[in-house]
Amino acid sequence: MRRTGVTLLEMLVVLTILGLIFAVSGLAFTSLRAPRESEWVRELRRAREEAIRTGKPVHAKEPLPPSTAHSRLLPPLFLPDGRALGSGVDPLTGAPHNAPR
Repeated sequence: MRRTGVTLLEMLVVLTILGLIFAVSGLAFTSLRAPRESEWVRELRRAREEAIRTGKPVHAKEPLPPSTAHSRLLPPLFLPDGRALGSGVDPLTGAPHNAPR
């Protein structure tokens, strides 16, 4: 006579493996959150949105990144069509560069 079924030990092993899989995947999902924007990126985004909304050119205000804050460069000027003039931003999209030029 043959008995079929699952032993308690087999059940515990499966539950332990599933627990580890869920723990690792949970940690992976928490790292997928978008990183926080720096104050500089937030200011550039605000200036660009304001230029587009008002239809007038807008200069970005402080805080500029440390590498340009002490230099004599003007903050970027955002035009109503979304383009930008100045250092630290892409001229066509207004997106900030990692390292200001």
